[in-house]
Amino acid sequence: MSRFKLVSKFKPTGDQPEAIKKLTEGVLAGAKAQTLLGVTGSGKTFTIANVIENVQKPTLVVSHNKTLAWQLYQEFKDFFPENEVHYFVSYYDYYQPEAYMPQTDTYIEKDAKINQEIDKLRHAATQAVLSNPDTIIVASVSCIYNIGDPNEYQNAAMFLKTGINISRKDFLKRLVLMQFSRNNIAPLPGTFRTKGETIEVNLPTGEEIIRVNFFGSEIEKIWSSKQGILNEYTLFPAKHFITSERKLKIALANIQTELDECLKELRKENKVLEAARLEQRTHYDMEMLAEAGYCSGIENYSRHLAFKKPGESPYTLLDFFPKDSLLIVDESHMTIPQIRGMYNGDRARKTTLVEHGFRMPSALDNRPMMFKEWEDKNKQTIFSSATPNDYELEKSHNPSAGSGQAKQNLYLAEQLIRPTHILDPIVEVRPTEGQIDNALKEIKDRAKLGERVLITVVTKRLAEDLAEHLAKAGIKAAYLHSEIKTMNRPEILNDLRSGKIDALVGVNLLREGLDLPEVSLILIFDADKEGFLRNETTMVQTIGRAARHIDGKVIMYADKITGSMKSAIRETERRRTAQEKYNKENGFEPVAIKKDIKLTPVIPEPERIWLESKTKKELERELKAAIAEWDFEKSILIRDYLKTLE
Repeated sequence: MSRFKLVSKFKPTGDQPEAIKKLTEGVLAGAKAQTLLGVTGSGKTFTIANVIENVQKPTLVVSHNKTLAWQLYQEFKDFFPENEVHYFVSYYDYYQPEAYMPQTDTYIEKDAKINQEIDKLRHAATQAVLSNPDTIIVASVSCIYNIGDPNEYQNAAMFLKTGINISRKDFLKRLVLMQFSRNNIAPLPGTFRTKGETIEVNLPTGEEIIRVNFFGSEIEKIWSSKQGILNEYTLFPAKHFITSERKLKIALANIQTELDECLKELRKENKVLEAARLEQRTHYDMEMLAEAGYCSGIENYSRHLAFKKPGESPYTLLDFFPKDSLLIVDESHMTIPQIRGMYNGDRARKTTLVEHGFRMPSALDNRPMMFKEWEDKNKQTIFSSATPNDYELEKSHNPSAGSGQAKQNLYLAEQLIRPTHILDPIVEVRPTEGQIDNALKEIKDRAKLGERVLITVVTKRLAEDLAEHLAKAGIKAAYLHSEIKTMNRPEILNDLRSGKIDALVGVNLLREGLDLPEVSLILIFDADKEGFLRNETTMVQTIGRAARHIDGKVIMYADKITGSMKSAIRETERRRTAQEKYNKENGFEPVAIKKDIKLTPVIPEPERIWLESKTKKELERELKAAIAEWDFEKSILIRDYLKTLE
């Protein structure tokens, strides 16, 4: 059996060893939930990697956005080069859900652009976790959406072995039932082509091609583009929504029964138009399902295809994992609220569609999990955050700890010491009167030292206006907010790090996944404006942005000290005191972080994901093939990316 093997030049330092020990003991003791409270830059991912190696459990890591999920995926891939590490996020580049607005009688058809590269990665992830115990999947919160029955997906897989009796005709029929489509021209993922007695199957992962040679009514040879000649191979379906031929017939009968009931009810209410609409749409989908085993919007019939009861929890990525697995909730203070709110928004939109004859009630069960369902399906969980909320701490209660201080009753591991021994920043509160002039002086002082400044304000307009004002005052400034295109953000951040920009103004600089060791000062305007951007959690997270610099400092401009400010300052001082004590007792001095600035070319996300999933040798082979085929666009893309690896 393959085992998790952590590979790293680093060794646990500071309070990492104690955190690793506590979390490992908690998992092995059967703790349902634990919390890792780790300050920014303390190496939480490395700690979690050590725990995974210690407990040897398949692991799902959930992050609150795609960008951070990709960063975690790369980190875990580096830590576990000999194991299965995969990436699972929503595969839509663009998604406009099906909707109906009764007020204007406007129907909006579902419009989506699927990112084929991400779809391949999703298939690779589900196949890995079903086949290998040493699997880590890093996912966004899209992992709580309906994905199809893992049992049907696994049962539909075809076991191939040299010498077994199966005719070429029956093999082709099985491929079609597994949702592979024939394509003799382009070897696209999820397709197959034939040449004499050889059938070539392009896996939906896009990573491998399988060739099966027949001799009469038996398999003579199996060849893999990755593994060479094989004696046996398990071929998984091309799509996640899959149902056996026998079950499909029953499901179609059940869909017809529901349709009859819906039509009867609509006509009884004199909703003639709605009834006609529903009948036409559903019959068309049923015909497609009967002929091809698939239809556009098949997920709306998932309840029938999975033989689930009305209202029953959908199958999600969590169901692909074995019971004895581990769940890591990264940045839990952000991820948990996202998961909590996803069901209600989806439900409201679909209810309107059902009421007006666009969908049957069973479509309501094509949905994300309710929060309670997510809790019930959770494996052993570790919440990881610099600022865990009350929810995580309540769930991490240790009933066997006995009486005493609150933290002693928790499965809680604190990680306050950074490997660099840098302290949490000093925090000052200054009045708002004259704040602009004061900020100008502070920024100029830092610029003279070759250091950078982050400034947070409460609106996009303020961010733009302040950046313009700073520029007029002779400061190299820019702004960054949600309207800046995703692909332009790395360029702006590189400019900040390289010194082309001295000060960056933003509204919420927490969601960017910033790692900026050159930033020594954070200025928080309107710090006393209580709200989402000025609550205790956000304040502590913002303060942490200055914790990668030896001389880190935070200035809050406010006319009163709010409860959130007071709590954030108190927590920062607690952490700083613990860090100072540790450094003094062990004779450590803070060490400045030096991180290379990679001026990477701006590459669209699909191509970037494809490039980063390949090794350097694979890319060099791809480059030669692209040149040979005169595919200059692809060759330039690979060439430019290879330059960034040098």
